[in-house]
Amino acid sequence: MSMESHTTNYSHTFIEIAEDCSIDEGVVPPLKGEKKSVANLQFEMVIDEPYRFTSDDVIYTVFARRNEVTESEWEEQRQAFFSKGQPCLRASPLTKTYGWGVHSDADGKVALYAAGSAEYERFLADDSIVKVKAMRSKKA
Repeated sequence: MSMESHTTNYSHTFIEIAEDCSIDEGVVPPLKGEKKSVANLQFEMVIDEPYRFTSDDVIYTVFARRNEVTESEWEEQRQAFFSKGQPCLRASPLTKTYGWGVHSDADGKVALYAAGSAEYERFLADDSIVKVKAMRSKKA
Protein backbone atom coordinates (compact mmCIF):
# COMPACT_ATOMS: atom_id res chain seq x y z
CA MET A 1 0.00 0.00 0.00
CA SER A 2 1.72 3.15 -1.13
CA MET A 3 0.91 6.54 0.31
CA GLU A 4 0.04 9.49 -1.88
CA SER A 5 3.11 11.62 -2.37
CA HIS A 6 3.23 15.39 -2.49
CA THR A 7 6.13 17.41 -3.86
CA THR A 8 7.67 20.83 -3.36
CA ASN A 9 9.60 20.64 -6.64
CA TYR A 10 9.28 23.20 -9.41
CA SER A 11 10.86 23.12 -12.85
CA HIS A 12 11.89 26.03 -15.08
CA THR A 13 10.95 28.34 -12.21
CA PHE A 14 12.60 31.19 -10.33
CA ILE A 15 11.46 31.98 -6.80
CA GLU A 16 12.00 35.69 -6.21
CA ILE A 17 12.62 37.11 -2.75
CA ALA A 18 9.50 38.03 -0.79
CA GLU A 19 7.97 41.46 -1.37
CA ASP A 20 8.48 42.26 2.30
CA CYS A 21 12.07 40.99 2.50
CA SER A 22 13.91 43.72 4.41
CA ILE A 23 17.20 43.36 2.51
CA ASP A 24 17.88 43.75 -1.18
CA GLU A 25 20.90 41.51 -1.60
CA GLY A 26 21.60 37.97 -0.51
CA VAL A 27 23.37 37.49 2.82
CA VAL A 28 24.67 34.32 4.43
CA PRO A 29 22.30 33.33 7.26
CA PRO A 30 24.09 34.04 10.54
CA LEU A 31 24.65 31.25 13.06
CA LYS A 32 22.55 31.71 16.18
CA GLY A 33 23.79 29.48 18.97
CA GLU A 34 25.06 25.91 18.67
CA LYS A 35 22.37 24.31 16.54
CA LYS A 36 22.23 25.30 12.87
CA SER A 37 18.96 26.85 11.75
CA VAL A 38 16.82 25.70 8.82
CA ALA A 39 18.28 28.65 6.88
CA ASN A 40 21.87 27.61 7.70
CA LEU A 41 21.29 23.99 6.66
CA GLN A 42 19.41 24.84 3.45
CA PHE A 43 22.02 27.44 2.50
CA GLU A 44 25.00 25.12 3.06
CA MET A 45 23.38 22.28 1.14
CA VAL A 46 22.51 24.31 -1.96
CA ILE A 47 25.25 26.97 -2.17
CA ASP A 48 28.04 24.36 -2.19
CA GLU A 49 26.42 22.12 -4.81
CA PRO A 50 24.14 24.09 -7.14
CA TYR A 51 21.75 22.00 -9.24
CA ARG A 52 22.57 18.78 -7.36
CA PHE A 53 19.43 18.56 -5.22
CA THR A 54 15.71 19.02 -5.79
CA SER A 55 13.60 21.13 -3.47
CA ASP A 56 12.20 17.89 -1.99
CA ASP A 57 15.77 16.71 -1.28
CA VAL A 58 16.65 19.95 0.50
CA ILE A 59 13.44 20.20 2.53
CA TYR A 60 13.49 16.57 3.62
CA THR A 61 17.23 16.42 4.37
CA VAL A 62 17.00 19.49 6.60
CA PHE A 63 13.95 18.02 8.38
CA ALA A 64 15.73 14.68 8.84
CA ARG A 65 18.93 16.27 10.19
CA ARG A 66 17.07 18.52 12.62
CA ASN A 67 14.94 15.59 13.81
CA GLU A 68 17.85 13.13 13.95
CA VAL A 69 16.26 10.61 11.57
CA THR A 70 18.60 7.61 11.34
CA GLU A 71 19.85 6.46 7.96
CA SER A 72 17.94 3.17 8.29
CA GLU A 73 14.65 5.11 8.70
CA TRP A 74 15.44 7.65 5.96
CA GLU A 75 13.37 6.20 3.05
CA GLU A 76 10.34 5.24 5.11
CA GLN A 77 10.34 8.57 6.94
CA ARG A 78 10.70 10.47 3.66
CA GLN A 79 7.61 8.72 2.28
CA ALA A 80 5.66 9.57 5.42
CA PHE A 81 6.95 13.17 5.35
CA PHE A 82 5.73 13.74 1.78
CA SER A 83 2.43 11.86 2.34
CA LYS A 84 1.13 15.29 3.36
CA GLY A 85 1.87 18.64 1.77
CA GLN A 86 5.00 20.44 2.95
CA PRO A 87 5.97 24.12 2.64
CA CYS A 88 8.14 24.65 -0.44
CA LEU A 89 11.20 26.90 -0.79
CA ARG A 90 8.83 29.86 -1.27
CA ALA A 91 8.43 29.62 2.52
CA SER A 92 12.17 29.24 3.19
CA PRO A 93 13.90 31.84 5.36
CA LEU A 94 16.42 32.13 2.50
CA THR A 95 13.79 33.62 0.16
CA LYS A 96 11.76 35.41 2.84
CA THR A 97 14.48 36.93 5.03
CA TYR A 98 18.01 36.52 3.66
CA GLY A 99 17.60 37.77 0.07
CA TRP A 100 18.17 34.58 -1.96
CA GLY A 101 16.30 33.67 -5.13
CA VAL A 102 15.96 29.98 -6.00
CA HIS A 103 16.16 28.73 -9.56
CA SER A 104 14.78 25.28 -10.41
CA ASP A 105 16.08 23.82 -13.67
CA ALA A 106 14.23 21.47 -16.06
CA ASP A 107 14.91 18.52 -13.73
CA GLY A 108 13.75 20.38 -10.60
CA LYS A 109 17.31 20.77 -9.28
CA VAL A 110 17.85 24.03 -7.39
CA ALA A 111 20.51 26.73 -7.07
CA LEU A 112 20.66 29.96 -5.04
CA TYR A 113 21.17 33.42 -6.50
CA ALA A 114 21.70 36.52 -4.41
CA ALA A 115 19.22 39.33 -4.94
CA GLY A 116 21.03 42.27 -6.49
CA SER A 117 23.39 40.01 -8.46
CA ALA A 118 23.64 40.00 -12.27
CA GLU A 119 22.46 36.36 -12.33
CA TYR A 120 19.37 37.18 -10.24
CA GLU A 121 18.49 40.05 -12.59
CA ARG A 122 19.00 37.76 -15.61
CA PHE A 123 16.44 35.31 -14.27
CA LEU A 124 13.95 38.14 -13.68
CA ALA A 125 14.39 39.29 -17.30
CA ASP A 126 14.11 35.79 -18.81
CA ASP A 127 10.58 35.33 -20.17
CA SER A 128 11.09 31.58 -20.67
CA ILE A 129 11.21 31.01 -16.89
CA VAL A 130 8.17 31.03 -14.63
CA LYS A 131 8.56 33.52 -11.79
CA VAL A 132 6.89 33.19 -8.38
CA LYS A 133 7.43 35.33 -5.31
CA ALA A 134 8.46 33.91 -1.96
CA MET A 135 5.79 34.01 0.73
CA ARG A 136 5.46 37.25 2.64
CA SER A 137 6.60 37.19 6.26
CA LYS A 138 3.76 39.40 7.42
CA LYS A 139 0.10 39.51 6.48
CA ALA A 140 -0.59 42.42 4.11
